[in-house]
Amino acid sequence: METTIKGSFSRSIYESSTGYMVGILKVSDTNQEELAHYIGRTIPFTGYFHDLNSFDTYLFYGKMVHHEKYGEQFQVDHYERCIPEEKDGIVDFLSSELFPGIGEKKAKQIVDVLGKDTLKVILETPDNLILIPGITEKNISTLHSKLKEYESSYEVIVYLTEKGFSSKDSMILYNTYKSKTKDVIDTNIYQVISDIYEMHFKKIDQIALNQGMERNDPRRVEASILYIMEEVSNTYGHCYYGREEIAFLLPRVLGVEIETSAFDECLSSLESDLKIIHRENRYYLKEMYEAECLIVKRFRLLSHTPDLTVKNLEEEIHQLESFFGITYNEAQFEAIKKSYLKNFLIITGGPGTGKTTIMKAMLELYRKMKNYSYETLQEKVALLAPTGRAAKRMSEATLFPASTIHRFLKWQKEKNRFQINEFNKSKVEFVILDESSMIDTILMSHLLKGLSSNCKIVLVGDDHQLPSVGPGQVLHDLIACEMLEVVELKELYRQGVDSNIITLAYDIRRKEIDPSIFNQEEDLTFIECSDSNVMKEICEICQTYKDYSLHEFQILAPMYKGVNGIDEINQKVKMIFNPKDSHKKEHRIGEVTFQEDDKVIQLINMPDDNVYNGDIGLIDTIQSKDIVIDFDGNKVKYTPSNYNNFRLAYSISIHKSQGSEFDIVLIPLVKGYRKMLYQKLIYTAVTRAKQKLYLIGDMDALRMAALNTHEDERRTTIQEYFINGIQ
Repeated sequence: METTIKGSFSRSIYESSTGYMVGILKVSDTNQEELAHYIGRTIPFTGYFHDLNSFDTYLFYGKMVHHEKYGEQFQVDHYERCIPEEKDGIVDFLSSELFPGIGEKKAKQIVDVLGKDTLKVILETPDNLILIPGITEKNISTLHSKLKEYESSYEVIVYLTEKGFSSKDSMILYNTYKSKTKDVIDTNIYQVISDIYEMHFKKIDQIALNQGMERNDPRRVEASILYIMEEVSNTYGHCYYGREEIAFLLPRVLGVEIETSAFDECLSSLESDLKIIHRENRYYLKEMYEAECLIVKRFRLLSHTPDLTVKNLEEEIHQLESFFGITYNEAQFEAIKKSYLKNFLIITGGPGTGKTTIMKAMLELYRKMKNYSYETLQEKVALLAPTGRAAKRMSEATLFPASTIHRFLKWQKEKNRFQINEFNKSKVEFVILDESSMIDTILMSHLLKGLSSNCKIVLVGDDHQLPSVGPGQVLHDLIACEMLEVVELKELYRQGVDSNIITLAYDIRRKEIDPSIFNQEEDLTFIECSDSNVMKEICEICQTYKDYSLHEFQILAPMYKGVNGIDEINQKVKMIFNPKDSHKKEHRIGEVTFQEDDKVIQLINMPDDNVYNGDIGLIDTIQSKDIVIDFDGNKVKYTPSNYNNFRLAYSISIHKSQGSEFDIVLIPLVKGYRKMLYQKLIYTAVTRAKQKLYLIGDMDALRMAALNTHEDERRTTIQEYFINGIQ
């Protein structure tokens, strides 16, 4: 039996545009004895609703939950509006603000004549009201139209749930389309995918098929084409697609073959509706095409802006050397100088070349030349990075506030949009972007939309690292076009020129692995063993570091599956770092049992909670189904609805380690990883280690990775558009 509470809506605490609400209900009844003490009192509630009001009585179905910050709440799964049945209740209802011009006196006159059937009469035979003394035709029109409108909203929600939408999705749909909801669903149900962030293709497609949609219906074919293009982008990082590629994948999604002419008609229709852009033999999603064009136009504009003319600038930089107690090499000096003179600059270099060091100089030089106070500097300059860990490192190195790009742009979760955008631009005048190789095409375009067209931008990054997780390879394309100002840092500083870790990183880039650098010093160890013994060696090393903090020691692996994959490693070493303890609570999610104090990693951005993809934390508490994770003092609660946002992190993927650094890194290398053994991946992994690096497995696997520079090439057009112009 579902838990219910019944009562009247008191007030709203928070509402989103999609219908999500946190509010207060005055309870009049409940079907659960343990909630009886709330009768006559108020209770906080959460859920998705449509137009709750103070004159109706509601029946909420759901459960009690405990919120870390707000305490006990009733989490509403679905609800009913209770139509007033007693005469006094009907009088209160008709005299409410829902029916302007009626008032209590007229409402009482109507109910005295029509009794308990009042609402039925108003809906079905409103002309009968003319017989009631004092009731005008205008009153009748108001009563009938408002009550019909009031009833129809609930009819639409019932209609949606009957179609197969959840209660939550029904509320989101109705709050988006209002009276047009049924027309949208009946005309083209797939429209909701592009209109509403929460609606995904697979969910909508299943509902459409269940309602009798033909598998080759043009509406379904068009939606499938868009779905394929988006999935290919997210999987392979491409920004455009060929016609034959889409045609090949389409039957797999549709579950049926389709005539060539029908396919071409759907492509043409999508092009006419400006949902896709067709250039020569390339098909782009509209957003992707516009993003690439914006990036090219903005950086071309900034790079063509005349350089500033400043006297004694070099002397100012020499003064910075004295101020910071450092001597900049020629390339660093040039980078600092150009960061002030130019409106756009790329600074690139491998590990240990001092990229972070010169950021402090760029900031101080800008402050001095502009004669800003440190407070004003924070208003005028933004230090940004793609991940929370990278932003934190940036801030620690520069002693200046840094932020993730999502946080800077003020991402709104419910609306899936940034509050800082082309219509509400940031007022900063200088932006430094670290770890730029990680920034994908769409995110870069959103950032540019949120910045003024003359905002100075410096990109800092290492193009030899992995490209962004999202589509595109922005930093690579900008450097490869050879039309923008680039300063490359080559001289080694971090860890000293004698660091074997740095030597290995550059050996990997040169495709030359010298086995003699291993096991000579404490910073670089290679343990050769068979694939079957890799796990044993990993566990032995983990015993040595089991008391280290979560950011000091990290295992990085190329793949999740397999006997030496991330999932298997996590299960084995979890017992070393956080053995089963009767005093620690557990919760099983799928195949994994999580325990308090387990090390976990965040998988997606959650800006509202100030936690981002790649952040690592510890499970703080487990209470029933609520799991609270501590990310460096920021405690975030997870419920079953977002369990898939985190996973164990004793071992993480190399992709997820981008933007982070660890004192000690352990990397298993076996030929079983063959599909993932390529240069940029291993180079990225090696350069995560600051003090000590362990490689375990097969030396030939390392050589194989260093030689393989043929990872899947991403299809992008930024470089081409810079050289040949935008098509």
